[in-house]
Amino acid sequence: MATEGNSKSKYYLYIDECGDHQLEKFNPNFPIFTLCGFLVPGDKLAALENAVNNFKREFFSDENIIIHSRDIRKQEKAFSILQHSDTRNLFYTGINDILGQSDVFVIVCCSILKEPFVERFSRGEDVYGLSLKYVIERAIFCMDDNTEDGTLEIHIERRGVKQDRALLNYYNRLRANGTKWITAERIVSRLGRFIFNYKKDNVIGLQLADLVSYPITRHILAPDTPNPAYEVIRDKIYTYKGAVLGMKIIPH
Repeated sequence: MATEGNSKSKYYLYIDECGDHQLEKFNPNFPIFTLCGFLVPGDKLAALENAVNNFKREFFSDENIIIHSRDIRKQEKAFSILQHSDTRNLFYTGINDILGQSDVFVIVCCSILKEPFVERFSRGEDVYGLSLKYVIERAIFCMDDNTEDGTLEIHIERRGVKQDRALLNYYNRLRANGTKWITAERIVSRLGRFIFNYKKDNVIGLQLADLVSYPITRHILAPDTPNPAYEVIRDKIYTYKGAVLGMKIIPH
């Protein structure tokens, strides 16, 4: 999945979520929805995938293990080995080494704070689609900083036939209408394929998007609480001239 042999630079955007998108009934202890984009330049992708696969072979002797944030936190399934403190420390050191690499990826994310959101807006809002707009928009901003003619391939995990169809419709409306800051023509010129993947497809970028989405969400909910995982990735959030553009919080 590295850059093709043409004149255009290629970027890959892997999107994952943290929390659910329900506004009618939501967990008051986790009143947030985050959509997180993990943006990788095509010329960096193969090395990143190799690093993760090497890491999987080292710990599990199996590249087919799916790295899943919840299973890691709960120490379940293949990650039950993390119940041993020495193994757990080595595991987190290895993950942090991968995520701490400079210039390999950029994070663009959007979080919906549900309680103030429903007070200000309608409960019928499509928070997934709204978040997708911001994530794609900020990814394009980031690409604009680095290349004049790059294209963006988007990968997202399947959620179900109905949900996937609704998301694809929202994506197509985004292509047709643009955003407040990006014209439809500019979006179309940037966007390439929009691909739904199954978890079993073992897409490395989606697994890394899953890893970074939880600590970002926890930071937004409790910014003063110690969050070592967030400290590893905080400098990867897209900034421009000192302004943090890669973390959109709604409402804010």
